[in-house]
Amino acid sequence: MIRSGVVLAMALSVPHLAHADPCTAPLPSAGTVFSGAVRYVGDGDSLCVGSSADPGTWIEVRLSDFYAPELAAPGGHEAKNALSDLAEGRKVSCRAGKRSYDRVVAQCSLNGADLGDLLRRRGVIEGGNGWR
Repeated sequence: MIRSGVVLAMALSVPHLAHADPCTAPLPSAGTVFSGAVRYVGDGDSLCVGSSADPGTWIEVRLSDFYAPELAAPGGHEAKNALSDLAEGRKVSCRAGKRSYDRVVAQCSLNGADLGDLLRRRGVIEGGNGWR
């Protein structure tokens, strides 16, 4: 009984660890156009685009035209929620640019409107890494 209480206390005192994005598809080359449903939103400017429910088809994307605050920064969770509300489950079209870490930086649009512009229209603040 005491051991389970100690384990519970330790678990509650450890900060929540971030989970890796589930996108595992190979990244497209610069200039490649790809599309699919937004399957996962990692934060306010990162998402997975996939043509099926299989994470092996999900491409990890960093939006090229929007710099959301980091999740731990003020406005970070609001930016993630706005991107989720706007795009999760909906079909987007993207044009691949350069690679950044294990993802592709891409310009993505929803019904012909750039996701960055749609986020700004919703009042989502910018200011994360890469902010001009």
